Amino acid sequence: MKKWNRSVKVALAVATTAGLVIGVLSPATAATRSTVVIIDSNAFTSLNPSHNEHNLVLNSNVAYMSGIGFNYYDDKPVLVENKTFGSYKIVSKSPFKVKYTVNKGRIWSDGTPITGVDLLLTHVVSSDQYSIDAGLGDPASEDKEPAFDSGGYSGTYNTLIKNITLAPDRMSVVIEWKKFFPDWEVFAPGVSPVHALVAMAEGKTKLGTNANNVANKNKFLRAFLSKDTDMLRKIGKVWSNSYNVTEVNEKTNPLLLVVNGAMQVESIVKNQRVTLKLNPNYNSGPETSGIEKIVYVTIPDSTAAAQALANKEADYYSALATADSVALLNKIKGITLDGTPEATYEHVEIRSGSAPGGKEYTGPFAGMSQKAKDLRTAALLAWPRQEIIDKIVKPVNSKAVVMNSLQYFPTEPNYGKMIAANELDKFTDGTQAQRTAKALALVKKYYPDAKAGSNSVKIEVLYNTSARRASQAALAKAELSEAGFQVNLNPKSNWGALLTDSTYDVAFYAWGKSALLQTGNFSSYKSADSDSGYLNAKVDEIIGELELGNYNDDQRYSRYLAIEKLMAEDAVSLPIFLWPTLTAVNSDLKNVRPGPLVPNGLWNFWEWTY
Repeated sequence: MKKWNRSVKVALAVATTAGLVIGVLSPATAATRSTVVIIDSNAFTSLNPSHNEHNLVLNSNVAYMSGIGFNYYDDKPVLVENKTFGSYKIVSKSPFKVKYTVNKGRIWSDGTPITGVDLLLTHVVSSDQYSIDAGLGDPASEDKEPAFDSGGYSGTYNTLIKNITLAPDRMSVVIEWKKFFPDWEVFAPGVSPVHALVAMAEGKTKLGTNANNVANKNKFLRAFLSKDTDMLRKIGKVWSNSYNVTEVNEKTNPLLLVVNGAMQVESIVKNQRVTLKLNPNYNSGPETSGIEKIVYVTIPDSTAAAQALANKEADYYSALATADSVALLNKIKGITLDGTPEATYEHVEIRSGSAPGGKEYTGPFAGMSQKAKDLRTAALLAWPRQEIIDKIVKPVNSKAVVMNSLQYFPTEPNYGKMIAANELDKFTDGTQAQRTAKALALVKKYYPDAKAGSNSVKIEVLYNTSARRASQAALAKAELSEAGFQVNLNPKSNWGALLTDSTYDVAFYAWGKSALLQTGNFSSYKSADSDSGYLNAKVDEIIGELELGNYNDDQRYSRYLAIEKLMAEDAVSLPIFLWPTLTAVNSDLKNVRPGPLVPNGLWNFWEWTY
């Protein structure tokens, strides 16, 4: 269970405890197979992972299979240009301009031609200034959400975009950036079915004719160019709300399911499964190899997931391994195990303020006063990271260590240098008993009667419903109680949508990195993007430098170090461990090659075959 780290601030194509439902396959061991069943611990929440509250990895995985644009990462990881869809090239170095061209003949699943017009929504949901100028609201406002509740605002695109223009043939757009920047290739515009958005904005509930769809695309273009507030607000309502579905059946508006990827959502059973079928009109990416359906089933418990593999009810399972699940997986015949590390780590986040546009946070950790910092520090000192690793992680990975950098993984060259200087060592010094005693002393500064079990500071902790997370929560609750905290546990299946909710003081979950950017893991701590309401002007300034500058390794390291030291002082986030991921695959399913970045083993699903 993890959340996609929203480090790529661009528009993705909008496509773009429950047990296993028996009978999805008949049977999984059949000689001729065209269906793959994948297990995920999360429940599906939205067809639009670019929405602020729905950037869960499962949502983005479904969108990845449903939509494809100019490039993707392979298992190296190397950014691969998708020349089937289109092309891009630098057409001017000064000023810095990049031209993105959609190949002629590419079509949406409803047969509508894809053109450069379908690239323009990226600007709408990524440019703060466009949103303001078009009367759609200020994305940076804390009082009111903009018409498009997008996670793409206030990032690198917004900072560096100067202009976007549509070519006369309407097959290309040219983006002029304010300056050259190292991550430009990752910021290719996403592709969105704007004709379907317009149709839904006008109340339509059926797929249109080709002529109607082309007309709707022209309506979007006119609204985009003229900044038609009324029309764009109607489209924004659809983009922000209509795609957030947890069920898809015969009553679902088919316009929501218009995609250009290899797979198209066929049905969704709430909290149980998502079924995708082959898009018969797919011609935007690599050719597929015979898989006609991909089914996600929700199984939060890792042991139950392993049992589903053993029963031949599922074909693919990838998650943080547990001792029980590994023991069971090792006994299963007919599966292949892959331990390729993922760029995913567990961490605990402490709320320090209100999320952008969220309700005011007034809990015990609010603000940057000494009291707030001390109480946050106390909570992190008492968080039993070593015990979590010893009891939950080491049975799977005997070499696991407490992770003590927010940027570098323990396997990376700069890790040792970073942890020696970033001042997070205060959370590892001594024994856990000594750290918890320090935590209690900090609590007693403000609550003199505090003691073990006194429940002096009440906090609400948010996490997922999986058994592994429940085990972590129980360990944290017990240790923090020794430091005078009353920890109220809040396991939620829809935890991702609640990360901005000021009801919760603490959340713990995992981040999966989806791109290699100079901002590293820090873009989500920028005040304009922080789910936990973190606000530090100096951190914002350094992240801004990383978004814009062209730095060598030493220059990047110095900026990462500066951020980590500031965050250590503010006590707002603490890494716990690098995920010991294990991917188990039906041995009959070929060409599964897990990579480190989200979507990990799914990156080349089009090559899968039995």
